[in-house]
Order: sequence, then structure tokens, then C-alpha cells
Amino acid sequence: MIRFIIRRLIGAVFVLLVISVVTYWLFYAVPSLLHSDPAVLYAGRSPSPATIAAVSHKLGLDQPFWSQYWHFLKGIFAGRSYVSGTSVDTCHAPCLGFSFINNEPVWGEITSDLPVDLSLAVGAAAIWLVAGVSTGVLSALRRGSIFDRGAMGIALAGVSLPIYFTGLIGLAIFSFGPHWIAWLPNIHFVGFTQNPLSWARNLILPWICLAFLYAALYARLTRSTMLETMSDDFIRTARAKGLPERRVIFRHGLRAALTPIVTIFGLDIGLLVGSAVLTEQTFGFVGIGKLALISIGTRDLPVVLGVTLFAAFFVVVANIIVDVVYAYVDPRVTYS
Repeated sequence: MIRFIIRRLIGAVFVLLVISVVTYWLFYAVPSLLHSDPAVLYAGRSPSPATIAAVSHKLGLDQPFWSQYWHFLKGIFAGRSYVSGTSVDTCHAPCLGFSFINNEPVWGEITSDLPVDLSLAVGAAAIWLVAGVSTGVLSALRRGSIFDRGAMGIALAGVSLPIYFTGLIGLAIFSFGPHWIAWLPNIHFVGFTQNPLSWARNLILPWICLAFLYAALYARLTRSTMLETMSDDFIRTARAKGLPERRVIFRHGLRAALTPIVTIFGLDIGLLVGSAVLTEQTFGFVGIGKLALISIGTRDLPVVLGVTLFAAFFVVVANIIVDVVYAYVDPRVTYS
């Protein structure tokens, strides 16, 4: 197991390195090929050629691509200083550059908005995992029943309806509806350390709307995998041995059926932490997803680059965790 984890960590470092090279080239080399100098975005309105040249030298944009990338990569681990005459701007590690628009370290902007995405991901994931898997298991065990058809019908609607639809419907009913049902007025993000009760209260509607979308997918996937698993030979063998049906279902059937669930759960969590732009936009939260959206609109390239690498990091880490969890979820998986 240790050797497997080490190999996966080495592979993850290589993947992140490749992603960083490609992403850095896209965001910094392509504008140069299109004759659009990124230094102009940083220099302000109507800059003079001398100002553009000074900014380009300060940011290292006048250097070859590989030299720029080396300084960027080095800044992630050791920090970086931007020198312009007597002015020195220090970017402490992990340094992902300075925002063109706000002249603030990108890492600081990302971490300041990260609690929103973490809060959305943790709460919604707990709801959709429990609701989706349990609904899928019950539907598989009661195949063809009214519950099965009703649950799969609702799941089909959940998969089909986007978050900005269910979110707006939820806001219209529970925030701006009649006073007797408007239980959640003035939804806004409150930090967990500030007030845990307000934190949960203001997030319960986004959690439910976001979980409804994912739980529907998990219910359908769990149902199909459970139906397939419960017809396997090892399930018939377990029943032939006289094991209780509850143990056959949960100890053998569900455990083997969880492998694809674990796979998509890890990927969904990684993607959701990296970017939940639709949910944030619907409920007016300012997280990493909305930060990326605003930065794209203002062409703030360092922030877009930083958010992209940050999201990629979470996805890669989620993949490693999923690979390790496989051995504990499915006894048929070995890492010899």
C-alpha cells in the first residue's frame, strides 16, 4: 500500500507539472502570439510605452517563456519578489502571482474565498451521498415497485434540472414567498467561526438545491450497480451459506457496488471545491467560482491561472484519495 501511494504521489506531481506548463503557456504565451501584451492589463488606462516596458520588466514578461515559467514555479515554493526601480513587491509562498486588477497576491484572493466553496461542498456532499445512495439501494431492492418508479422519476427530474433553476425556485418559495413559508430570508454567507448556527441556516437551501442535482445521479447509479451486484455469484454463495439478508445486502452487495460511487464522489468533490460558479451566482455568494468568472471578464490572467491550478490540484488529490479508498471499500481490489 505504501509503495502504491508513493507511486501515485509521484504521478500526481508529474500531472500537476504538465498542467502547470500547459496552463501557463495558454495564459501567457498565447496573448503574446495574438499581439496582446499582458503588461498592458497591469499598467492601467492609456499607459505610455515606457510604463508598459517597466511593467513588463517588473513582471518578467520580457523574458523567454521557460524563464518566466521557472520563476513562476519557483515562486510557488519559495516566494517571489517583483522589483521596479526602488519599489519591491514581495509575494510570499505559495506565490501564484499578483492580480492585474487588484494588485493583490492571487493566493490571498483564493484563500479568502475558499471557505464559501468548502462550506458548499461539505454540506451538500453529505446530503447527496446519504440521500442518493440510500434511495438507490431501496430502489434496487424494490425493483418495479411504486417507490422505485417514483424515486427514479424524481431522480430523472433532478438530473435534468440545473442548479440555477432549482435554486431560483427555492429562493422564490423559502426566501421571497408568503410569510408563513419564507423561513430563510436574507440568505448570505456567514463564516462557521463567526456563528455556526447562522452558517448552517444560510447554507441549508443551497445545500439542498445542490444536493438534489447530485443525489439524483447517485441514486440512479447506485440502483444500477446494486442490481448488477446482487445477481453476482458471490451474493448467491453468501445466501447459500445462510447469512442474514441484511448482511448480504450491506456487507457484500453494497460494499462491492460502492466502487463507482467512490469514483464519482471524489471527482465531484474536487470539482466542486475548485469551482461552484453556478451555485455561487444563484445565491449571491462570492467564492472561487465567482472569482474566476469575474477575473475572466476583466482579463485578470494571474487570477484565472491561479484558480485553474488550484482546481486541478483538488481534482488530482481527490483521485489519489479515491484510489486508496478502493482497497477498503471493495475487497476484490488489491495493491500488490
